[in-house]
Amino acid sequence: MTDAKQAKLRVAIAGLGSIGARVARELDRGIDGMVLTAVAVRDKDKHHAFLDSLRARPVILPLENLWEAADIVVECAPSRNLRATVEPVVRRGKTAIVLSAGALLDHEDLIALAKAHGGRIMVPTGALIGLDAVNAAACGVIHSVRMVTRKPVDGLRGAPFIVENNIAIDGLREPLKLFEGSARQAAKGFPANLNVAVALSLAGIGPDRTMIEIWADPTVERNTHRIEVASDSARFSMGIENIPSENPRTGVITALSVISLLRKQRASLCVGT
Repeated sequence: MTDAKQAKLRVAIAGLGSIGARVARELDRGIDGMVLTAVAVRDKDKHHAFLDSLRARPVILPLENLWEAADIVVECAPSRNLRATVEPVVRRGKTAIVLSAGALLDHEDLIALAKAHGGRIMVPTGALIGLDAVNAAACGVIHSVRMVTRKPVDGLRGAPFIVENNIAIDGLREPLKLFEGSARQAAKGFPANLNVAVALSLAGIGPDRTMIEIWADPTVERNTHRIEVASDSARFSMGIENIPSENPRTGVITALSVISLLRKQRASLCVGT
């Protein structure tokens, strides 16, 4: 009889974009105690060759049925699909790893639902460093959190805030500040760009007190984040320059953050909170 402690955790992935495909490939290569069992994709034909290249081909299921084949579901599909992906998972007491952190602010009831049914919603560190420090500081009193984000123009095109305010960013020759306000406001105006801001706010003092600046910067080639935190335990600043993936809105390190979180689930040694 198989020891329940040794049974592999089944992992399903919602979306096979730059993040989902990287995570799927790593799971297929082998993460201790994990097995890739299912994926959800919008266009099966588009991903046929990729899935066939895996050593163990996962089944393709609709978003709302991924829970049937998994203990953990990694959500990295478009943010509009957050509820369809996450709700059935946490309702059945399972774990959802959520990349669309910004969309959580529009579906905060999912947190209460997870609590009621013994489910978990986990937001990986993603494109930020230092969330451990922010989490620790939040056990005391955090006075302020401020983040300044600078992105290449290509990574910001089409953002609702830019479109609605008719802001011209093509042909910029110098940095242009697009936005200054709360993380909640930033998530609405830049839903494909500011999941990092929401993750920062959830780790610290919340989306309404976490302040964000967003710049379109033709002088940078990487997504750059600078964070300043003042608390009763420490004052600290952090900076990171993320190498963009094939999707200019997403850094390579985001997928690696998910992989790191998955590895921790069955690791004998975990470093960091």
